[in-house]
Amino acid sequence: MKARLCVTGCGHVEDVSNMFLSCPIFGALWPMVRAWLGVEGVDSHAISDHFMQFIQYAGDLKSRRSLFHLIWLQCVCVLWNEQNNRLFRNRQSSIPQLLDKVKSNSLWWLKASNVIFNFDTHNWWSSRFYVWTSIDFVVI
Repeated sequence: MKARLCVTGCGHVEDVSNMFLSCPIFGALWPMVRAWLGVEGVDSHAISDHFMQFIQYAGDLKSRRSLFHLIWLQCVCVLWNEQNNRLFRNRQSSIPQLLDKVKSNSLWWLKASNVIFNFDTHNWWSSRFYVWTSIDFVVI
């Protein structure tokens, strides 16, 4: 089986690590997500380590860890869909557009899951994690 190159044109062979983490194009999403959340860190290039590391940014509160879990999964889902759009539909989004998709998808999921919090769409879009630290998220 012949290896396929990354759909971003970065020149690397497509694999899980490259697609979600180390591709210079797709990997640029993670620092933008951390900036939105107001946390700092360095990305691991092993997917399971990256997940655990990302969740740790939330601290010890279970509700916040669940929120970071959701955001991490949304990032992976958005990157997967972007790869498919580039491969099968010849369409591509910019990394800032992908970040917007992560924000809107995670907010949609929270609202659909009846999570109670005092954020409107504008606040969700622009707030950082340090603003969220005084808020508990409750699923009804």
